[in-house]
Amino acid sequence: MTTHATEAAEGKVYDVAGQDWDQLVDTVLESDEERLVINMGPQHPSTHGVLRLVLTLDGETVTEARTVIGYLHTGIEKNMEFRTWTQGVTFVTRMDYLSPIFNETAYCLAVEKLLGITERIPARAEAIRVMMMELTRISSHMVAIGTFGMELGATTPFLFGVREREMVLDVMEYITGLRMNMAYVRPGGVSVDLPAGALDKVGELLKVMPQRLADMRKLLDANPVYVRRTKDVAYLDLTGCMALGITGPILRAAGLPWDLRKSQPYCGYETYDFEVPTEDSCDVYGRYLVRVAEMEESLKIIEQCLERLAGPLKAGPVMIEDKKIGWPAQLALGPDGLGNSPNHIAHIMSSSMEALIHHFKLVTEGFRVPAGQVYSAVESPRGELGAHVVSDGGTRPYRVHFRDPSFTHLQAVPAMCEGGMIADVISAVASIDPVMGGVDR
Repeated sequence: MTTHATEAAEGKVYDVAGQDWDQLVDTVLESDEERLVINMGPQHPSTHGVLRLVLTLDGETVTEARTVIGYLHTGIEKNMEFRTWTQGVTFVTRMDYLSPIFNETAYCLAVEKLLGITERIPARAEAIRVMMMELTRISSHMVAIGTFGMELGATTPFLFGVREREMVLDVMEYITGLRMNMAYVRPGGVSVDLPAGALDKVGELLKVMPQRLADMRKLLDANPVYVRRTKDVAYLDLTGCMALGITGPILRAAGLPWDLRKSQPYCGYETYDFEVPTEDSCDVYGRYLVRVAEMEESLKIIEQCLERLAGPLKAGPVMIEDKKIGWPAQLALGPDGLGNSPNHIAHIMSSSMEALIHHFKLVTEGFRVPAGQVYSAVESPRGELGAHVVSDGGTRPYRVHFRDPSFTHLQAVPAMCEGGMIADVISAVASIDPVMGGVDR
């Protein structure tokens, strides 16, 4: 057994080998310092993935909290420079993997702005985008609240959250063919129209979900243990939110009704009737209440989407009519459910040389986007998700950079945690609801 202390920039560091811990205790007791540096993560369940927290403790009080990121780095933004504009959708959808539709929409809105076709997107495609985004918001918040309950010792909210999320993912799979990372939103519209029976499935979801949300509220709203662990915990007021660039539920729990769907509307959100829930508690409990209320508002928006898609927007294109941009253009599944429809193949292969040329160039080369740069943002479940897209006039992006809210919000961890108890670190991180795929993109 060897125990020796060496001076380092952060103080004394003790190197220990062997099992004679009594000797270590005697050595440490000789020191005047009483602090402990521990690692939480990067595999700890309550860190929401591969986030590492380096905590300095004085007893059970956190005196310093540092976030360490980068364990999930995928190089998505750099990879997009080597793919066509349409292929870029398959990369961005994998960033914040709990809200893929929002990643796709933010990127596509930016590309459409560069192309100058924002006003030419079909109304049916816009309504489908809104419906899919609100379904995704419910799915994401269900994970946030379900895992939150589990991290504080309650397993039933997690089971409820996963069950409700599965209902949403079943609908998403029916419409897009995939549960996650769909690449469904494309520049110019959406990849395919709603399949037969899709509106009925969404309608069935709307009948069941309000009661499911009420059940979740019964579990947590007045739960004495949950309230004790969340009220007046991880306090961050409006001034702190503004200084740190905080948006989304954390900002609205500090009393400011800032929501891009209202303040900077996109996809026709200004035509939908919904409220922006707020709380003024500035704590973990308030952030929970905001998220539940947001899901209730999302149900209202989805219901309005259904009325439009079954009424005035019952028919119509879901991709821009410009054949030089709309890819894939008028594709449909064949009778085997796998290939393209015989009618489409016959059209591009035999009756129209121009259609064949356009199809070939779109798939192999992609369309050109005028030189310039734009920033486009959407209100994701975690806050402002923005895409800064730069074009040099070619068929590939020159640069794509995302403002992911999870990345921005992680800098609030020290402000929320320092001076509090170590047990409250779990509540604080859970209330931020970070998704590391978006942080380490």
